[in-house]
Amino acid sequence: MSLGGGTWLVQNKILPGAYINFVALNRANMVFSNRGVATMPLLSEWGEQNTVIEVTNRDLQRNSKRIFGYDFTHPNLRGLRELFRNIRIGYFYRLGTGGTQASNDYASATYAGIRGNDLTITIAPNVDEATRWDVMTFFDKALVDIQTVDDAKGLVANGFVIWNDKAILQAEAGIALEGGTSAIVTNLDYQKYLDKIESYNFNSIGCPSNEPAVKLLFSMFTRRMRDEQGVKFQCVTYDNAFDYEGVVNIMNAVTDSDANEQDLVWWTTGVNAGTAVNRTATNNIYDGEYTIDCDHTQLDYERAIRAGKFAFYRSGSGEMRVLSDINSLVTLSATQNADFQYNQTIRVLDQIGNDIAMLFNTRYLGEVPNDSDGRISLWSDIVKHHEMLQNIRAIQEFVPDDVVVEQGDNRRSVLVTDTIMPVNAMSFLYMTVQVA
Repeated sequence: MSLGGGTWLVQNKILPGAYINFVALNRANMVFSNRGVATMPLLSEWGEQNTVIEVTNRDLQRNSKRIFGYDFTHPNLRGLRELFRNIRIGYFYRLGTGGTQASNDYASATYAGIRGNDLTITIAPNVDEATRWDVMTFFDKALVDIQTVDDAKGLVANGFVIWNDKAILQAEAGIALEGGTSAIVTNLDYQKYLDKIESYNFNSIGCPSNEPAVKLLFSMFTRRMRDEQGVKFQCVTYDNAFDYEGVVNIMNAVTDSDANEQDLVWWTTGVNAGTAVNRTATNNIYDGEYTIDCDHTQLDYERAIRAGKFAFYRSGSGEMRVLSDINSLVTLSATQNADFQYNQTIRVLDQIGNDIAMLFNTRYLGEVPNDSDGRISLWSDIVKHHEMLQNIRAIQEFVPDDVVVEQGDNRRSVLVTDTIMPVNAMSFLYMTVQVA
C-alpha cells in the first residue's frame, strides 16, 4: 500500500503522507522591462504594405536590402541608421496603398513600388550540368540570389522576386523588371499606421512628417494612449508646441539639401527610446549624419527651454549636443509641477506605469484572491520593483511604507497608494568661492 501524496488545497486528506505544494515566490524583476524600442512609419518604395514589421539592429545591418530595399550604407537609409544608434528594436509600417509590382516574363517584384524596377534576372546554363539552369537575381547590379534548377517550377521565392513557375527558362544576359509604380500616400495612411501600432509595446514613436495635421494626429494619439489606455510612451515631433509631457518638440532644423528639415526626429526618437530609466539625454553628443542648424543665441535657447523645446547647441569644442532633455509641457498645475517637464522624470513614471500594469495583468488579474494575503503579495512585488529602481538610482529615499495596498470600493478591486521621488541628473552648478 502506498501512502498519500501530491499537492493540497485545503487540509482534508484521508491517507497519511506528504502533501507538498511548490510555489514560486513572485519576483518583480521578471517584469522590469527594458527600454530601447521605437516605432516610426516609413515613406518607402520597397516593403510589405498594411502591416507592422519588427526589425532589430542586427536585421538592419545584415538584411537591409531585403527588408528596406537598400544596402545599410545607402543614403536612403540614413534616417534608420540615426534611429538605430540608440534602439534595440524598431516597429515599422510602410505608408501608402496601391502601386504596382515590377515584372518580366520570369518574375515579379515581391513588393509594389518603383524600386522593383532596379531588379534584373540573368539565366545561364550550369557549367557542371548543362541541362540545368543557374537563375540569378540582381538588385542594383549586385547579385542577391542564385538558384540552380531544372525548370521554373523549381525556383523558390527569395525575398526580392516571386517567380512565374510557368515561364520557360532560356539564356538571358540580364532582363530587367519593369512597370513598378509608387503607392499613393495621404494623411489617412498615417491614421492607418496608428491604428495598427496601437497594440504594440514601445518606448517612443516618431512622427517623420512636418504636416501640422499629421503632427497633431500623432500628439493626440499619444495623449489618448497615455491618459485613457494607460500605455506609456513619448512621441517625438518637430516644431510642434503641443504642451504635454508625452510629446517631445524638436527645435532645430536639418540644413542638408538632400534631407528634410524635420529629420532630427529619427535620432531624437532613438535617444528618447534608448535612454535608460536612470539616465538623461541632457548634454548627449549628437553622433548622427545630418547637419544641424545651431545658429542660435543664448537668449534663443532660454526662450526655447521656457517654450518646452528639445534643442541642440554647439559646444565650445564644436560638437552638437542636447541642451536639455525636456518635453513640450509648459502649463504647470498642482498635479503636474516642473518635474514633469523633464524626460528623465517621465521615463521613471512610465517605467513604473508599464511594469506594474504588466505585473498585475499577468500575475494577479483573475488569479490571486483579493484578501489580506493577496494584497500583501502585490505590495511585496511593487516594493521589490521600486527597490530595483532605487538600486539603479532612478528613484531615491524610497521606503516600503511608501506603498500602501488596500481593498478598493468593492471586493474585486485593490487600491494602491504609491509615493516615489525620481532622481534627475545634475544640470546646474551654483558655487561660491570665498577668498581669504
